[in-house]
Amino acid sequence: MSLRTAVVKSVKARFRTRPDHLWAKFPEYAVFRQKDSGKWYALFMTVQRAKLGLAGEGSVDVVNVKSRPEVVGSLRMKDGILAAYHMNKEHWLTVLLDKTVPEKLVMELISESFELTSGA
Repeated sequence: MSLRTAVVKSVKARFRTRPDHLWAKFPEYAVFRQKDSGKWYALFMTVQRAKLGLAGEGSVDVVNVKSRPEVVGSLRMKDGILAAYHMNKEHWLTVLLDKTVPEKLVMELISESFELTSGA
């Protein structure tokens, strides 16, 4: 099972939300939203490595998550955590789902994103 598949399965179970597939052109893109407000807390995509500034050919699975601005810089210093792709780079991160980032950390970042977008 790919890391993306495992993480999506965990997100569905833990947060009891289902993905929305908003773009016909990108059917593999999946948005997870807060039930009450509709705010996004995770965006799963498959992106060309070159668009992320990564070496190599082909594409990579990623998830965009919201993070606290005061920790975005330090998190981006970790392997596999990048400036957000197509999102506000002060508040969002792109996390590689190629096993560079351990599944436990991916889930911690998604949990934080869920909390930050909860409206509580």
